[in-house]
Amino acid sequence: MSVLAQIGVVLGICLFGEAVSAVLPLPVPAGVTSMIILFVLLCLRVLNAKKIEGVSSFLLNNMAVFFVPSCVGILRYADVFFENALPIILICALSTPVVFFTAGTAVKLTMRLMNRKGGSGDV
Repeated sequence: MSVLAQIGVVLGICLFGEAVSAVLPLPVPAGVTSMIILFVLLCLRVLNAKKIEGVSSFLLNNMAVFFVPSCVGILRYADVFFENALPIILICALSTPVVFFTAGTAVKLTMRLMNRKGGSGDV
């Protein structure tokens, strides 16, 4: 599949995610909705991962560029950040081990389920 077609597929899924988020009565961000739609399409094998591999690799390799607007937005409110620095640091310090433990447990359970179903266990 050509690069333009790959970009079209990814942008089409993003546009569909925007539409679904606008219709849903829940406050779900369109990016999250789009990722869920992409995940479902890949799981149902409606979309082959190899068909969008080029664009996906490019986006993953250049992911840092997408964080620039967020960082600039944070810098606009530096005074608010510094006023609340201690609670923010405490929340990050306490939630990080919880996220690590939860992710590790989820991977272990997934590998155990895959091995039980006769899969290779390679994730």
